[in-house]
Amino acid sequence: MQIGLGINYAGGFKEVAAEVADLERAGADIVFVPEAYSFDAVSALGYLAAKTNTIKLASGIMQLYTRTPTLTAMSAAGIDYVSDGRFILGLGASGPQVIEGFHGVAYDAPIGRTREVVEICRMVWRREPVIYDGRYYQLPLPADRGTGLGKPLKLINHPVRERIPVLLAALGPKNVALAAEIAEGWQPIFYYPEKAKEVWGESLDAGRAKRDPALGPLEVYAGPSLAIGDDVEPLLEWVKPHLALYIGGMGARSKNFYFQLACRYGFEEAAHRIQDLYLDGKKEEAAQAVPDELVRSVSLIGPASYVRERVAAFAESGATTLNVVPLAADAAGRVRLIEQLRELVD
Repeated sequence: MQIGLGINYAGGFKEVAAEVADLERAGADIVFVPEAYSFDAVSALGYLAAKTNTIKLASGIMQLYTRTPTLTAMSAAGIDYVSDGRFILGLGASGPQVIEGFHGVAYDAPIGRTREVVEICRMVWRREPVIYDGRYYQLPLPADRGTGLGKPLKLINHPVRERIPVLLAALGPKNVALAAEIAEGWQPIFYYPEKAKEVWGESLDAGRAKRDPALGPLEVYAGPSLAIGDDVEPLLEWVKPHLALYIGGMGARSKNFYFQLACRYGFEEAAHRIQDLYLDGKKEEAAQAVPDELVRSVSLIGPASYVRERVAAFAESGATTLNVVPLAADAAGRVRLIEQLRELVD
């Protein structure tokens, strides 16, 4: 099983590069660079490519609506080049608050757009003339929508790989099915091993039934918080504000994917309470309303023997990468946690 982790949204990537290099030496297999409405992921990934040697570099995630499909493909090919073939293109739709609020772009048809973006990216990486007549993207632009001077072009450079792995962040049933059909990897959030088949099994099976065998088995990137030791129980409280933010505040009351996931896990009553408190501005109370059971189920927090058991549960449920959130106060503590987890996984 692979071990991964993400860098902080708010952190400067120049400052965390040394830590990522230490994590590489400690046994981390992959590092994810988020984007949201912080610094762009591409700059950070290029910088980290120059400061590391073997660790895989993933966008976690590049937002679907903020770049043209061909620019997404060009950026991915560029990062893959400077990293000597270590890049994984993590894509996701984000949400309407970010896409419409920060970027001023309509949040429409995320599933259809995802499929078309992936198809166009793979066309670019194969260095084919980009001719695409999709529902959402047409290349070249039709004459009646522009000057009429556009012509089919292919990427000037020769990519390191003609198929860069694509990872889709997906939660809803149709999105998950799409990931299982067209992507090399799938990244859920708040992955609950014992509930994974119940919540996502039908969608995964539907997608895999249409999957091209050339893509290989679907990689599943779970994201548990991590703390190992006999005295780490209090760190459950560290996770609650994060869960409360997503369940309660990451989206509108009428459209919050993370709230819906908590309900599907069986925590509907708690989810409503968390959301009500959070949207009323009572963030601390919302965090306290997060059930301990939910935190434990989606985390790796406890003595080494317990964490080993939970790692086995994640693996049995189909997770192939533990994209952990190390609960430590400093870089040295995070590196040590990755070392400990590496020992347990191996």
